[in-house]
Amino acid sequence: MLFSAASVLFFGFLGGFLFEKMKLPPLIGMLLAGIVIGPSGFDLLSDALLEVAHDLRVVALIIILLRAGLGLDRSRLGETGKRSLPLAIIPNLLEGLSLAVLAMWFFEFTFVQGAILGFIVAAVSPAVVVPAMLNLMDRKIGMKRKLPVVVLTAASLDDVFAIALFSSFLGLYLGTQSSFGLQLFNVPLAIFLGVLLGLLVGLVLLVFFRRFRIRDSRKVVLLLAVSMFLVTLEERLEDVVMVSAFLGVMAIGVVIAEGKSPLATRLSIKLSKVWVFAQILLFVLVGAAVDVSIALEAGLLGIGFVFFGLFMRSIGVLIATSRSRHPWRERLFIVASYWPKATVQAAVGAVPLAMGVAGGELILAISVLSILLSAPLGAFAIKRLTPFCLDHPSEA
Repeated sequence: MLFSAASVLFFGFLGGFLFEKMKLPPLIGMLLAGIVIGPSGFDLLSDALLEVAHDLRVVALIIILLRAGLGLDRSRLGETGKRSLPLAIIPNLLEGLSLAVLAMWFFEFTFVQGAILGFIVAAVSPAVVVPAMLNLMDRKIGMKRKLPVVVLTAASLDDVFAIALFSSFLGLYLGTQSSFGLQLFNVPLAIFLGVLLGLLVGLVLLVFFRRFRIRDSRKVVLLLAVSMFLVTLEERLEDVVMVSAFLGVMAIGVVIAEGKSPLATRLSIKLSKVWVFAQILLFVLVGAAVDVSIALEAGLLGIGFVFFGLFMRSIGVLIATSRSRHPWRERLFIVASYWPKATVQAAVGAVPLAMGVAGGELILAISVLSILLSAPLGAFAIKRLTPFCLDHPSEA
């Protein structure tokens, strides 16, 4: 396993470094490195590492969401909340439902089967979007109208809706969900419970940090441990009630930022150093989870299916931002920021196949294909559009 871990770090660093030198997003190089050294390529990774790959990806995601929370405050969230909610709902619904209908035509699925596929593909990847928006926030780019905060918040909420709708339609297909309306009610409930738990945990940590003098490095360890417990709690409660643990993780950071801003800044700096290591794990292991041979099975129809979804999502973004203060160039940037898919598709793409859903192999193939096509495209578009679409500190 030591050789596998070394391979992840070495080839992930090399891929990111080479792409950065080519003026391309480093994460594309890391994703490609994962594909090359993973089961689809030279198969350099041990089964032991692949078995814990999901947990390692979750830890990396927790790190970036904590950084996101520590960089926010109530005033920013208050200003951007009304703009983030339509962005989290409208593009997701439009893409997921459009793909459900298209799947009935392309693949002869029932509407429920198509919706299962549609809402897997519709989920935006916080693993790609959140780091990009944090980078812009650190550089004060696009902050005149708080655009990175809007996109960051909306992308996190988007996943909640996509997973809830996927779970709802999967339950309908399997006959385990008696009330579809009740299941949909779980969406706002999951958001509320996740944020509430995060706020409570954040308050307890804030009191602890004020009462006991410990080094910032140890505070980071405690933050990570508590956040992992919160995500584990979501998994334990999933058969009883939905809880958005990732939003809870962000809420922990927001509470600390609001209550003790200098501490939040120091902790964010510490986590940014950990992120240098964690991002390699995240993107290389996402790449390793991609089975290129399965993606190829989807063929040209699968490629057309994925791009149609991105087109409908783009229309959804334009609708959601139609009444906003954002000029056209910023709305174009939001469109591109909402393209990347990776996290949810890698995590649940194989679930329908495992649960015996007809067409599960095709659902998995298109889930994988959506990562291969949209993650590099979205990351590239975000980088290229930033200088032309967003205000810079000198302009603000």
